Amino acid sequence: METQQEIDYKRIADAIEFLRFNYKKHPKLEEAAEQVNLSPFHFQRMFQSWAGVTPKQFLQYLSVEHAKEMLKETGATLFDTAFETGLSGTGRLHDLFIKVEGMTPGEYKNGGESLNINYSFADSPFGKVIVASTDKGVCHLAFADEGTEPALTQLKTIFPNARYSQLVDMSQQNALFVFSQDWSKLDEIKLHLKGTDFQIKVWEALLSVPAGGLTTYADLAKKAGHVGASRAVGTAIGNNPVAFLIPCHRVIKSTGELGQYHWGAIRKNAIIGWEASRVHTS
Repeated sequence: METQQEIDYKRIADAIEFLRFNYKKHPKLEEAAEQVNLSPFHFQRMFQSWAGVTPKQFLQYLSVEHAKEMLKETGATLFDTAFETGLSGTGRLHDLFIKVEGMTPGEYKNGGESLNINYSFADSPFGKVIVASTDKGVCHLAFADEGTEPALTQLKTIFPNARYSQLVDMSQQNALFVFSQDWSKLDEIKLHLKGTDFQIKVWEALLSVPAGGLTTYADLAKKAGHVGASRAVGTAIGNNPVAFLIPCHRVIKSTGELGQYHWGAIRKNAIIGWEASRVHTS
């Protein structure tokens, strides 16, 4: 059975999709509310509770003009500073607390034979997620759009020889606090990732893009030390094993268009707008 948070997010996602496809017509609040079967009053209240801003303000954060502005700010000076210091440059704690440890060649090749993996399911502002961890940190976080069983099956295909326990541990809790932005309870987030050296370099470069900021494939390739490898970087981004924490949603086209996303373009719009609204209203 869907939780109320899942139901609300689906309504938000439907509203975002409607607004994105119809923004040139300047749809009224009543029209957007009708799309999600709510009264204008309840829709406005639900949307502001979720995003912190009005639907109209939220849509502005998803515009090409806003994206280009963010690319200028976070794709150059702030991005370089963030990459060198490990800080976000905007006062966000998200990136400061995340550190990556790659798996050993043995762990990588044997399908996690020596690993004990804890996993659990949780609600997020963007739908239900599965989060899994080893004794060294979070190894997997994905949106469970098809339900809990398919999500668990997918996890087990990545580490087919590991031992699994449905158990919430501190690594998972720290990761999930990021969604609520309750950073007062957040210790350092550690990631234990299965990936090639190239993939891990790309994922580490992604961690330097501040919350509310954006970058391009070309800039990310440069920061990962592989100038001109935009296509390979795109593949590495698509193989990101930890949704949201490694912010592949912050990579967009150089034109300012938001583009596609492993977990759906509408979810990407929702996350980008949600982060931008918190940066601009904090």
